[in-house]
Amino acid sequence: MNTVFIAGHARLPSGMAAKSMYETLTITAEIDKKYSVIVAANCTLATEHGRDFIQRLLRGYSLQEGIDEPVQIIKEHYLGKAGNALASALKDLYKQYEGYVEHLES
Repeated sequence: MNTVFIAGHARLPSGMAAKSMYETLTITAEIDKKYSVIVAANCTLATEHGRDFIQRLLRGYSLQEGIDEPVQIIKEHYLGKAGNALASALKDLYKQYEGYVEHLES
């Protein structure tokens, strides 16, 4: 298999539809092992439209270039209550990715 599956988590703000189903928001990504490109992504937003939107925003980014640009893209283009949680979950996902890379190098 040429991909790895990584998840990042963050707390959801109160007053959200997804909060009734989950306490945390999760972003998952399938990442190409060779180039660290996000092949597919998903999240636990309540609507399919929201999940598809996040997928389209994140697909194609290489984590080798860091996480600042995808976080900024989410902040600029996702204007719902979960914006900060999405950014935090993405940063956590990147932290998990860094741990994966360190493990490979050791």
